[in-house]
Amino acid sequence: MANGDLAARLAELAGQLPPSTRLLAVSKGQDAATIREAVALGQRSFGESRLQEAQAKQEQLADLGPLDWHFIGRLQANKARAVLRHFGSIHSVDSLELAQRLQRIAAEEGLAPAVLFQVKLRPDPAKTGFDAEEFRQAWPLLRDLAPLRSVGLMTIAPRDLTEEERRRLFQECADLAAEHGLEQLSMGMSGDWPEAVAAGSTWVRLGTTLFGIRPGAGSPLGPEAATNTL
Repeated sequence: MANGDLAARLAELAGQLPPSTRLLAVSKGQDAATIREAVALGQRSFGESRLQEAQAKQEQLADLGPLDWHFIGRLQANKARAVLRHFGSIHSVDSLELAQRLQRIAAEEGLAPAVLFQVKLRPDPAKTGFDAEEFRQAWPLLRDLAPLRSVGLMTIAPRDLTEEERRRLFQECADLAAEHGLEQLSMGMSGDWPEAVAAGSTWVRLGTTLFGIRPGAGSPLGPEAATNTL
């Protein structure tokens, strides 16, 4: 991507997002040079979902100093230690078992990552996560998992929802977070971020909107809408 195109898109998003909403640039599938351009333009927070790909780019970008790396893909238990070592935030903690595993490893590694719990508030066979009642039942255990920092919720809207249905879904997620004193909301991707922002999203995960469509990625909600597995 030409630097001017990326600069224009970042500037446009800066004018559209409220101060309470931060941009998480979904850099999955982008090369290190593109991320370097984004950093030069002031973007510091990046979302990745493939561990090996992310590790390679982090090594290539080490000269830039610490960047704000977020893991946004489905996290397999056997990759938990490596993900904790390479990401300061994890958006996809989708079960109590995974959260407890992350707590144990984080304590062993001397780490205190921010975690967001993934909730699935509508049927979607392609996604995982707590439903609302499961989350309420698990919360007494989830909230006491130091050194993990339980900061918020993440959700992904099914692709077949209407705009109004997405608005309701995002509002339900925001209400569930407020019910439990959680301040961060990772909601909204390239196809639905305006509805998420209207519901109070504090992180929008944008790949296609920012970087353009990658070759072979034809999802109407952008490549980051696909199921992410390591």
